Amino acid sequence: MLARTLKMTVIAFALGATVPAFAETLAIDGQVAIKPAGIETTQRGSTMTAVEQKFGAPANKSSSVGNPPITKWFYPHFVVVFENDKVLHAVVVAG
Repeated sequence: MLARTLKMTVIAFALGATVPAFAETLAIDGQVAIKPAGIETTQRGSTMTAVEQKFGAPANKSSSVGNPPITKWFYPHFVVVFENDKVLHAVVVAG
């Protein structure tokens, strides 16, 4: 039993090591944008406090809109979209 578990673990790691790294692709209104691999952004589900601790205060914040409230924080290279105080998305600014 232990040998089988060890064998399955080795296979799982080997398969995981062969998965290629790729950037996120986002299509908006027929346009395709690829997130550059070198730009670090927030993770989905992070709190506003955690984002501010990691990246500092944003350059600008939008007012909350709708129910649940949606807020955007603007950083130099990306925009963070929150629902309540949790990250929904982080979008890299093109340019």
